[in-house]
Amino acid sequence: MQRYFIDQNADIHQRFFITDSNDIHHITNVMRYQKNDKIIITFADQKVYKCQIEVIEPNRIGINLIEAVDINTELPQHITLCSGLIKADKYEWMIQKSTELGASQFIAVGMQRSVVKLNDSKITKKLERWQKIIKEAAEQSYRLIIPEIEYKSNLKEIYGIIDEYDYVLIAYEESAKCGELSNFKAVVQRFKPGDRVLIIFGPEGGFAEEEIKLFENSAYQIGLGPRILRAETAPLYTLSAVSFQKDLLG
Repeated sequence: MQRYFIDQNADIHQRFFITDSNDIHHITNVMRYQKNDKIIITFADQKVYKCQIEVIEPNRIGINLIEAVDINTELPQHITLCSGLIKADKYEWMIQKSTELGASQFIAVGMQRSVVKLNDSKITKKLERWQKIIKEAAEQSYRLIIPEIEYKSNLKEIYGIIDEYDYVLIAYEESAKCGELSNFKAVVQRFKPGDRVLIIFGPEGGFAEEEIKLFENSAYQIGLGPRILRAETAPLYTLSAVSFQKDLLG
């Protein structure tokens, strides 16, 4: 069954309406659902229900909750991916796949070596497009939340919020080149359920020296194995490693 999100808490005694225009279009024109068809709804409180379509109107679709679905698809840790801006198609692919792999939040950052630059007039439209990609990926991968995405103009803004996290990691290419292989594994093994983790990745050109120095005393520098990964690949490798350690090995 197709899955959709509703930004309200679940209540078995309440009737709900899907009002998002994109969801209405998908239900009526793509899936061609009719009255009495069944769908899955994930609510804001991360409760999941099998639901029945009761009414289809141009601006809303009414549903009734039928039965709860017991499912937990979230990583044990809240992982925020902070990435330097990269070319549009690569960044969109990265946030889509990272959503599937369990990222909880994204921060796009204009770094010194970012080829892509965003001016104020483009930021809002870009964030709307990125959020739509994330939402669709969250539905496809049975996530219980829709990760949020925001934009910061430089890494100094990120430095100002690191106290919000239990762990801050920075994936540094030079660490990998120097053969550093143990830091990432050691830190991940220390993660506890509920920990908030910020992982910082550079753009295509990597970090500038002063950007690395900014986090010199406040972040774990990690290498991601002996192979140098592309800017859009490194976050996926990292999430996969965390998932293997914490989802599969426990």
